[in-house]
Amino acid sequence: MAVYNLTINGKKHQVDVDPTTPILWVLRDHLNLVGTKYGCGMAMCGACTIHLDGVAMRSCSLPVAQIGNQKITTIEGLSEKGDHPVQKAWLEHDVPQCGYCQTGQIMSAAALLKNNPKPSDEEIDAAMHGNICRCGTYIRIKAAIKTAARS
Repeated sequence: MAVYNLTINGKKHQVDVDPTTPILWVLRDHLNLVGTKYGCGMAMCGACTIHLDGVAMRSCSLPVAQIGNQKITTIEGLSEKGDHPVQKAWLEHDVPQCGYCQTGQIMSAAALLKNNPKPSDEEIDAAMHGNICRCGTYIRIKAAIKTAARS
């Protein structure tokens, strides 16, 4: 076990965990931040997406020992009142169906728009590649991203 000092959603946290523990399990099991979901465990579905210094990352395969001083943002920290432009566009376009993948989808979309406020269709496709929606709401996801980009 080792002690890690993490900055998550703007707050300092200290955890004593095995260095190989994926940050997903630190968030969910040690800090009770359960908005980030477990999907495949192999960084292939996107359900576990968080931001690491503003970059979308898959948390299920990211060991806590690799975090260092980087700042983590989870869905709980994206906006205090759930009014981030991506979250508002998600509601406007009625994106979620079952909803399981949506936190990962939203986090990937928010990272895209932070780094590229006016993405093309191809750039949206590239940024969202690897975020799987088993309900198939991809058309609504892309529409919501375009709406958020305009706001």
